[in-house]
Amino acid sequence: MANLFIIAAPSGCGKTSLVKALIEKVDNLCVSVSHTTRAARPGEEHGKNYFFVSKEDFNEISNNDGFIESAQVFDNYYGSAKQTVKNLLEQGQDVILEIDWQGAQQVKQSFTEAIGIFILPPSISALEKRLTDRGQDDQSVIDRRMQDAVSEMQHFDEFDYLVINDDFNIALNDLTHIIYTQRLNLSQQIQQHQYLLKQLI
Repeated sequence: MANLFIIAAPSGCGKTSLVKALIEKVDNLCVSVSHTTRAARPGEEHGKNYFFVSKEDFNEISNNDGFIESAQVFDNYYGSAKQTVKNLLEQGQDVILEIDWQGAQQVKQSFTEAIGIFILPPSISALEKRLTDRGQDDQSVIDRRMQDAVSEMQHFDEFDYLVINDDFNIALNDLTHIIYTQRLNLSQQIQQHQYLLKQLI
């Protein structure tokens, strides 16, 4: 079985950009595409960034126990399809779930070996500047995101690793190191090199 990574961060911490760069840098690593009821942002594609669905469709999947985790973030719902994650792991793909701390708690209940990574900004002022510079939200939304960020950051200690996104390249290298460290653990190496081990031992 491959590794399941949970990467969480408050809005504006650069999680999406870091994960995109990580996927390009590391082989055999993919993001599980989540379902969401929010509208697509400019440049986002259905089935690539998210599966954009209605609240009715989302509730139908949820009622059929189809999500490994789901959560309400602001006024929208997000969920990771259980079967999608299982299929990728069984194919030997390391999988990333981009979710919040609430979703991480849910995943840990059914995937106890999932590896949690939490990304933090270098400061509160840096986070607010990033949210403002995105130019996507008015001040009232930014204020709300800042309030939620403070609440979310209190859950950092529920994760296995902490990455500070001050310098993008350093943060990316930290994430890359975490991925490769997990691949080098004993059970992963035994699975990957079982033919060699039979010859040697």
